[in-house]
Amino acid sequence: MTTTPEHDDLAPVLRALRDGLPRTRAQLARELGLSRSTMSTRVDDLLALGLVAPTGDAGSTGGRPASTFAFTPGARIVAGVDLGATHARIVLTDLAAHEIADHREEVCIASGPGPVLDRVVEVVHTLLAEAGRDLADLAGVGVGLPGPVDHASGRPTKPPIMPGWDGHDVAGHLHAGLGSAPVLVDNDVNLMALAEHSSALPQVEHLLFVKVATGIGAGIIADGRVHRGAQGSAGDLGHVAVPGGEPVPCTCGNTGCLEAVAGAAAVAARLREHGVEARTSDDVVALVRGGNIVATQAVRDAGRAVGAVLASCVSLLNPSAIVVGGSMARVGEHLVAGIREVVYARPLPLATQNLRVTTSRIGAHAGALGGAWLAVENAFDTPGLLTRGTAGAADALSPVAPLPAAQVG
Repeated sequence: MTTTPEHDDLAPVLRALRDGLPRTRAQLARELGLSRSTMSTRVDDLLALGLVAPTGDAGSTGGRPASTFAFTPGARIVAGVDLGATHARIVLTDLAAHEIADHREEVCIASGPGPVLDRVVEVVHTLLAEAGRDLADLAGVGVGLPGPVDHASGRPTKPPIMPGWDGHDVAGHLHAGLGSAPVLVDNDVNLMALAEHSSALPQVEHLLFVKVATGIGAGIIADGRVHRGAQGSAGDLGHVAVPGGEPVPCTCGNTGCLEAVAGAAAVAARLREHGVEARTSDDVVALVRGGNIVATQAVRDAGRAVGAVLASCVSLLNPSAIVVGGSMARVGEHLVAGIREVVYARPLPLATQNLRVTTSRIGAHAGALGGAWLAVENAFDTPGLLTRGTAGAADALSPVAPLPAAQVG
């Protein structure tokens, strides 16, 4: 159904009810400065669309009790997609980002956009069917990629670990299999920061989310919003030189980059130099959890290197919280202890007196949940998107064979 001005007029009412608090028609009319008759019509329209539901009576002050109404988050759903170097996680949530379905599998991002994105389409269709929903219910898709992204176009920009993805129309590719729902694409760490802020720390207006895994990057929340920078590359900590660090060659062509010094591959290589067999972040985590002293010290050193770079960020951005996530964060306090050791020591006391440095509360779901939040926020910010009735559904694609698992070696 084509969006009409009447449907656009419903958006302020829907946004007012988004907080979940039941209200009467009269309360909504006063809150939005509308007449009772106008509000009554708009509430009736939202009831017909299933976007609000009656919750009972407000209580009588003499006469017939007024009915109250509240937002129905499950009236529409969104999909969040987190694509990493070696994994894909896809979730379905309602419009309050409450998880409905979750799927994770190993993939190889280097397989290229065709097989990876076709697989995403297939999984979304499967999750929709299992949840008893269809494409008409899908209000948006948020996708996180492990590399630089032009947020305006949704196209990857020279991503170092994603051969064949440079400039690919990710949103257009997914549209072909998922119908008319908007597709938004961003860097995965930005989405992790969005998820941590929206779901776990909504009261924190200035937050720095640091992903420490194969690569290292940061998502910046400033004044409650994701800060992407002029070209979308804000937060690219992995290729900042570590102060006083060794001139280790990096994949970017420079030496001494944080990723080359403190990333999972760098820590594993350092362990092999000491005769401890480790290849992946999973190996490092297992060794630390098993009490291996060499691995624990290597992780603590990696934390200090991350902290040395973050110390400058703290002085520049003055965040209230630094949240550490990614596969290496699973080692527990050892990584964070190394970060704290440097971060609390170097900046001026004013910048650190109320600073918290902690691990992610959301964990492995942060990227996909951030994608869902991105789609939810877009749905509420786009006039008529949630109130247009049914979305145009595309035919389901033919089954796509599972991607080959990423080779670890």
